[in-house]
Amino acid sequence: MRDLKHLIYFEGLLQEANNALVKQACSEGKLALAYNCSYIPEPLLDVEGCFGVRLRAPGCVNPDLATYYMTNRSCPYSKSILERAFEGGYNFISALIGQECCTTMNRMEQYFEYCKLIPNEKFFTACIDMPIKKGDWYAGYFRRQIEKKIITPMQETYGVDYSEDKLMDAIERHNEICRLITEIGSYRKLDNPTITGYEFHIIQLVTLACPKYLIVDKLRETAEELKTREPDDKPDYRAKVMLVGSEIDDPEFTKLVEMCGARVVADRYCFGSLPGREEIELREGESALTAVARHYLSTSECPRFMNKEKQLQRRSYLKQLVNDYDADGVLYLQMKFCEFWSYERVMGVHDMNEVEGIPCIGVEKEYTMASAGQLRTRFQAFVESIEIKKLQGGKM
Repeated sequence: MRDLKHLIYFEGLLQEANNALVKQACSEGKLALAYNCSYIPEPLLDVEGCFGVRLRAPGCVNPDLATYYMTNRSCPYSKSILERAFEGGYNFISALIGQECCTTMNRMEQYFEYCKLIPNEKFFTACIDMPIKKGDWYAGYFRRQIEKKIITPMQETYGVDYSEDKLMDAIERHNEICRLITEIGSYRKLDNPTITGYEFHIIQLVTLACPKYLIVDKLRETAEELKTREPDDKPDYRAKVMLVGSEIDDPEFTKLVEMCGARVVADRYCFGSLPGREEIELREGESALTAVARHYLSTSECPRFMNKEKQLQRRSYLKQLVNDYDADGVLYLQMKFCEFWSYERVMGVHDMNEVEGIPCIGVEKEYTMASAGQLRTRFQAFVESIEIKKLQGGKM
């Protein structure tokens, strides 16, 4: 396939957190609001005068200083973010909006304030207490947390306007991004997809790591470009797979999977598009803030929801995605020392293989690509096993 026009540009934006577009937005006087959990509502960070930026740590391989503070048995993602903060990689941010779901991540967020890592007297860290159940009461509790932990501090510290009109405008701009990403991602459903998993991963990450108003024009162009993009005559993959699990911040991981003979057609992991890029529905008589709280709580597929009903619902959702994207198998990925996804991976691999009859393997991974050689061997073997299953019609 011919190269996407803006792909190299997008790749360059992901090389560091303080990329060219972040610097441009900051130079325009906008506030950079950092976050690191998919529970955090993006529209609230993208209101007028602000932009959201998800914290990543590209190229962090030795989080030694962060390990001193957090121990060597802590989540490598959290340690990498803290290490990059010690290095001064996030000096541009005005606030860090976190959550109290994950103890390790919450501790990392607290160190931003304890160690005074950001050279900004107004900088603050806010941690939202997320409900662990879904329903109207829990959505109301989530809304009150948003008001207390995000809106009030932002109004008092920086004078940000969270009026109904401003929130509605932020939601509409957010929904356009969701429509574009959904459209771009839909080409993965084709018999012979006209976009690779690596390309889509790059595009999705850019919408999280850059000011949206500065990339939306290029997303529109990419969506138009894909309407006429022709696939290769002969597919360069042997199986279609779906990635499920913890955050994958390095698109090179997706490229590694695809170099092993697979095509990644669905991204059901933290900060992937499934879920994550659904439009926020504005119901009649409902305020913008209520709509945001309801949407983020109802669409979340986080394994933190541990009741049996939600576990079964997540399994059903994965099966539906496998059917919708015509995936031949599932790769369950767990960030090392991630408690929630460790439980989910064990149950998920069993359920996919034994209950649903869908080829599936589980993999524990580092935040970086340090163990690429071992992963390559496992992925190659998995693709071969899918091919054998297709030929024999048997179980893995």
